[in-house]
Amino acid sequence: MGPERQDDEVRGTQMASWCVRGRPPPVVCVHGAGVSSRQTLPLLEALDGRVETWAVDLPGYGRSEDPGRFQHVPELADVLVQWIRERALHAPCLLGVSLGAQVVAEAAAREPDAVGSVVLVSPTTDPAARSLPVLAGRLLHNNVHEGLGVIPQSLKDYRDAGLRRVAKSWFESRNHRIEGILHRVGQPALVVWGTSDKVSRRFWAEEVTRMLPHGRLAALTGRPHALTSAAPEELADLVEGFVDEEER
Repeated sequence: MGPERQDDEVRGTQMASWCVRGRPPPVVCVHGAGVSSRQTLPLLEALDGRVETWAVDLPGYGRSEDPGRFQHVPELADVLVQWIRERALHAPCLLGVSLGAQVVAEAAAREPDAVGSVVLVSPTTDPAARSLPVLAGRLLHNNVHEGLGVIPQSLKDYRDAGLRRVAKSWFESRNHRIEGILHRVGQPALVVWGTSDKVSRRFWAEEVTRMLPHGRLAALTGRPHALTSAAPEELADLVEGFVDEEER
C-alpha cells in the first residue's frame, strides 16, 4: 500500500510521520540536515511488508510544524523520544542519516530504556572536517556523486524549511560533538558507510564504530553519502538482517 501519513502533537508542535507495515521491532528513520523524510522514504518503500518502519519529519522540516525556534541536536533527540512514547513504540531501532545519526545517538544515550538498537548511516561530522572550507569542499565533491535525482528532492526540502533553518542545521551538524556521546550508546549499533562517501570518510566510520560499546561496521561498495536514496534495497537488507539478529 505504500507509506501512510500520521500526525501527532509533540510538545505543542504537530509532527508528521510516515509508516509501512511489517514485523517488529519497528525501525524509526531520522533525516539529515536541512532535509526531511523525503530522504528516507525510499528505504521505507524497500522495507514495506518486511519490517514495520517509520520516517519522521523533525520539527521545522518537511510537513512538521515550525516549533518557533531552532532546536539543537539534544532537543531534537528529546522530541524524538517523546514522539516514540506518543506512538507507544516498543524498543524501536532508531536509524539516523548524517545529522540524523547525531540525533539518534543522543536519543539512545539520553533515554536508553526507550531505544532498542541504533543504525548510524553516514555519521557526521568527523573532527577533520569541521572547518568551513573543508566541510564545504566535501559537500560539493559529494554532490557530484549523489546523482541528479537527489537535487530536486533537496531543493523542495530547503524551500519547506527555509534557508535560514537549513544553514543553521548545517552548522549544527558541524558543531555537535557526536564523539562525546558514543561511549554512552550501550545498545547494539550498526554503522553503515558508503565507500564513495565524500563527507564521512573511512577512518571516521571506523572510529565511530570503535567508540560504540557494541558497534559493528558495514560498508556498501561504491555508494555515496545519502544511502537511503542511493542504495535503499541494499540498506534495507542490512537493516532487516540487523534487527532480526537482535531479536533472537
